Amino acid sequence: MAIEKVRTHLAQWNVEHRIQELNESSATVELAAQALGCEPERIAKSLSFLVNDGAILIVAAGDAKVDNAKFKAAFGTKAKMLGKDEVLEKIGHEVGGVCPFGVNEGVAIYLDESLKRFTTVFPACGSSNSAIELTISELETYTPYQEWVDVCKGWNE
Repeated sequence: MAIEKVRTHLAQWNVEHRIQELNESSATVELAAQALGCEPERIAKSLSFLVNDGAILIVAAGDAKVDNAKFKAAFGTKAKMLGKDEVLEKIGHEVGGVCPFGVNEGVAIYLDESLKRFTTVFPACGSSNSAIELTISELETYTPYQEWVDVCKGWNE
C-alpha cells in the first residue's frame, strides 16, 4: 500500500508518526482542506505530467493552476497530464493520494513557487485520506526534488 511506502520514506527523518490518517476523504484540494480545517491554498497538491516519455510531479499550492506557457518554457514541451490509469503505474501512488514521498524511481519532482508564501503546507501521504503538515524547509528536506519552478498561475494575481 502506498501509505506504507510514504511511512517508510518519512521514517528516514523520524517524522512518519506525523502522518494524519483522516476519517474522511482528502482526495481533492477542497476535501483535504475541509478534513484538515485549513485554507484550500495550503494543500500541497501533486500534479502528474508526462515529459519526454518520463513522469514528473509538480507540487503546487491548492489554488494554483498550471500555466501552459510557463510549463513549456520550463520543460520544453506542452503540459500533458497523466491519465488516471497511468498515475499508479508511473508515479507509484493512486489519484487522490499522489505525493512527493515514496514515488517510483525515475520520477522527477519539482516544487512550485506558489508554495513559498506559506509557513506550512499539507501534502498527501499516499492514500486518499492522509496528509502531513510540513514547513517549506521540511518539504524541501523530505522531498527528493530537482528544483523550484515557476509554472503556475492564479495564485499571485
